[in-house]
Order: sequence, then structure tokens, then C-alpha cells
Amino acid sequence: MKVLIFGSGGREHALAWAAAKSKRVTEIVCAPGNGGMAAVARLAPVSLSDLDGMVALAIAEQPELVIVGPELPLSLGLVDALQQRGMRVFGPTQAAAMLESSKSFAKRFLQRHQIPTAAYAVCTTVEEVEKAIELFHAPIVVKADGLAAGKGVLICQSRRAAVEAAQGLLNGKLLGSAEQQLVIEEFLQGEEVSFLCLSDGKYVTPLVPAQDHKRIGEGDTGLNTGGMGVYSTDEILSPEMTHWILKHIARPTVAGMAAEDAPFVGVLYVGLMMTPRGPQVLEFNARFGDPETQAILVRMENDLVEALEACIDGKLAEVEWKWKPGASACVIASSGGYPGSYRTGLAIAGLDAKGQLPDADGVQVFHSGTAMADGKLVTSGGRVLGVTAAGESLQSALDQAYVALKGIEFEGIYFRRDIGHRALKKQGA
Repeated sequence: MKVLIFGSGGREHALAWAAAKSKRVTEIVCAPGNGGMAAVARLAPVSLSDLDGMVALAIAEQPELVIVGPELPLSLGLVDALQQRGMRVFGPTQAAAMLESSKSFAKRFLQRHQIPTAAYAVCTTVEEVEKAIELFHAPIVVKADGLAAGKGVLICQSRRAAVEAAQGLLNGKLLGSAEQQLVIEEFLQGEEVSFLCLSDGKYVTPLVPAQDHKRIGEGDTGLNTGGMGVYSTDEILSPEMTHWILKHIARPTVAGMAAEDAPFVGVLYVGLMMTPRGPQVLEFNARFGDPETQAILVRMENDLVEALEACIDGKLAEVEWKWKPGASACVIASSGGYPGSYRTGLAIAGLDAKGQLPDADGVQVFHSGTAMADGKLVTSGGRVLGVTAAGESLQSALDQAYVALKGIEFEGIYFRRDIGHRALKKQGA
């Protein structure tokens, strides 16, 4: 079967890598893909903001399965458009994807269905913000309502800073386009957990948990990023806590969307804060996370394509899940200056013709921001590579990833050297 994957990041590279292991898959097309995906897929140029172009490509390719990776095509209604043409597509519809594409929708949904989340207010003007923040203690979280590529969440240490952040979002100075409404939110204390589930619209099954590291600096300092590294171990959540989250958060979310005539079929990514009063929903994503997907898929022993098709066919409950025991870790190698301004087009050394490390068995390099220029692999984004490994323990997985990183070079390369530090501290490592 032919599989068409829309996207160009490390998430899509990981999905293509996992799909290629399926005995049923004969060809993978990635659109637009990146410099590292050519080893497992044929690349097809398309803009992920061009709905008509993506639909035309799918019609021309006639794949047996389409996987939509990023949030932008989902928010544009790509799944709806392809389903209307009789195609088998993994991903939520435009209405279901509003759990991610509109934070105000998500917060109101959580409130309607009594799912635990931080206290909030939705505001459309600076005057409304000034009134709302009187109800919150600092620090205060100010969120853009729409998609903002990880840049729309601002943690403000004072009410004055919150008003200034709101002004910047509403007038377009912070994100380049003006937000029509904002979410003002209570700041929650605790550890974050990425809880990803598959859903066929009725049934929900969890994938292994992961913990991302959003801050650019070691010790979780500095600016927020799209994610500088992630690890996955079974110890992140106990079986009892996993059951609680399914019962009180994941299943009510899927049931609630179905009750509101927007059945959710795809990946429900629940960003959780584990607080003293219990797990609280920070946000929803309507797709696989990046870099969580990289760490999760290297532990998955199931046929990914069969699992995704089970979601489409409403047969997810029939899937028997198998996971590698132990742990996995993904460390992001980024461009110098990221998440601010950075250079691109820098030559990457140390990788072979397939974009992998030649002598690093058990280590997979997923490409996030790479391209081919004059036959050479170069940087093309802020997050460049996701060096990923699985091991019997978290320390083993991390050791493999960090040893592998020593063999990769490009000008200004930067990566955090403390991924998994909280878990290692708990283990006494």
C-alpha cells in the first residue's frame, strides 16, 4: 500500500520511519518532507498552508492511507476535504481539531464537561484583560487563542506584564498578526506530562507517557521552544494514575466531542500539569507531538499503520499493544540562536548518505530542519535533528543519544545536556 504523510518535521520523519517497517507498506510519500526523509520516502513539494495544493497532490498520488502530521493542515480542514473525496485519512476533522486550534474553545469545552483545568477568562480587549487579571495571582499566563507555533503562551510575573503581553498579542506586535481573543489563565505548579492517546471516535487507548523539555536552557531556564528533548519511561505515570487520567480526562474529552457532533478520530495529545490538586489539562493538541513522537515510536512494537487504520475503521479496541520495556530519549540539536534568529544553510557533518550516524547501532536520527543543497545536507530550521535512542534504562538511552551527538557537527550546534534530569534525580542517578 502507498502511504502519504503531510508534514516536514521530526514528527513526520518518525511516522515515515515507523510506517516503513510495516510489511503492508510498499511506498511512502512525504509532502513536503525534509532532507532526511528521502531515505524512507519520496518527497513531493507542497505548501502546508495551501489546502487546494494538498488536496490536488493527494488526488494525484491516490494513496491507500493519508496521515496528516502538523496542526495547520488540520485546522484548514484537510481531513474533511480528503474524506469528501473518499480517501482514508488519519487525523481529526476541522471541527474536532478546534481542541487545538482555539484555546478559548478548548477551555470552554473543558468547563462544559467538568474536566479538570486551570481557572481562566476569555478576553477580546485590553480593558477586559485589565478587569480579568484582578481575579488572578501572579504569575499569570496569557495565551493567544489560535495556533502560534509554540510562541503564543506567555508567563507573566506581574499584572502589569500580563497587560503588556495582552496588548502585544491583540495588536499583532508579538506574533505578527493580531489575535481576536485571548485566554488569561491561572499559573499551575507541578511537573508537565505529555499524555498521548489514539481515538477512533469512541474508544481511547493511551500510548506510553513522555515528558518534554520546552525551555531552551539547561535547568529549564530561558525562552520556551517547540521542545528541546523528551524522554519516555513507564515510571512517569503509575498504572493507577494512567487509569485516572483516562477515566476523568481522555475518555470524557472524546465522549464530549462526540456529543457535540464533532467525533474525534486521531491522536489526542493531552498536555497535563501534575499539581497537588491532581492532574490538570494545560492544553490539547490534535496530533502527534514533536519531539514526543520520536521517543514514543522507538518504543512501539506494533505495526503503526495497522493501529492508525484501526482508528479510521472504529476498531481500536481490537488492537493489542506491545511496547519495549525500559526507556527512550530524544535530544534535539538546534541552530545557534534558536528560538530567536538563527542562520540556515549550514553544512551538517557526521551523517551518512541516509542522514544517519554510520556507527551508532540503536540510535535513530530524525530530521526536523534539514534540506539538501548541491547534494549536501544542510540546516533549514531552528530545531535541526532529533537524536533518539531506546535502552533498558533512561540513563542507558540518554548515554547512547549523547555519545551519538558527539559525532554530529554544524556551525553553532546547540543541545541541552540535561534531558531527563528530573527523572534521573528521582532515581538517584
